[in-house]
Amino acid sequence: MSIELKHINYIYNPGTTYEKHALKDINLEILPGQFVGVIGHTGSGKSTLIQHLNGLIKATSGELYYNGKNIYAEDYDMKSLRSQVGLVFQYPEHQLFEVDVFTDVCFGPKNQGLSREECEERAREALNLVGFPEKYYQQSPFELSGGQKRRAAIAGVLAMRPQVLILDEPTAGLDPRGRDEILDQIEHLHEQTKMTVILVSHSMEDIAKYVERIIVMNRGEKMLDGTAKDVFSHYRELEQVGLAAPQVTYMMHDLKEQGLPIHTDVTTIEEAAEEIMRSFHD
Repeated sequence: MSIELKHINYIYNPGTTYEKHALKDINLEILPGQFVGVIGHTGSGKSTLIQHLNGLIKATSGELYYNGKNIYAEDYDMKSLRSQVGLVFQYPEHQLFEVDVFTDVCFGPKNQGLSREECEERAREALNLVGFPEKYYQQSPFELSGGQKRRAAIAGVLAMRPQVLILDEPTAGLDPRGRDEILDQIEHLHEQTKMTVILVSHSMEDIAKYVERIIVMNRGEKMLDGTAKDVFSHYRELEQVGLAAPQVTYMMHDLKEQGLPIHTDVTTIEEAAEEIMRSFHD
């Protein structure tokens, strides 16, 4: 299902001394099945942007279309939208509240009016999709590790079978192993379900490795929008707004300056290794 934003503006605390123009004339379309990364420094508007996508925040002006329908229309079913566009917040503790994990994951389908049997079937399916161990199903979500909480929170959204999954810094606070496990699982979900995935992250390496399209936010505006190769080719511009390219990008440019005949538009270690080997073979 496509999401289209037309001239979206959002102003915090309008008419007060704390007024802030958080989004400025945002125009973009996210196509079905895309894996999109959203990056930007703190205060760039990326979190505000994604909270518009399921109607959690309403734009001050502009139009937002989901599957061709304006979500700001008076008769629009916002509850249906939020079951189709699932949002996982940065801190899963904010989304986990039931007595045990299995009951927590059942909450979304139950709220959709499904029978107990259907809720439990969906909960098992979702927990299995995120690789959550069955032995922890009856455990309190507040006794879980950080990585397990992330999996449980994602499963709670997946149990509603959304068409779009939005993740706001899903690996924040995790160790490298936990981060890789979560992101590998998200990549597997994307490949298996063909759902649209929108990932907000501060890690340029993670963004470069997993997503097919990157949207760069800066001071409430869409600064860049393209493939990882396109976006990170503007690494000097990214530096000027407090961002950076993956470390491998800088390494490749350094090697190029040292005289190695290589292409610098690589974004992952695997691509870099192949390009360096190619240059030696040539």
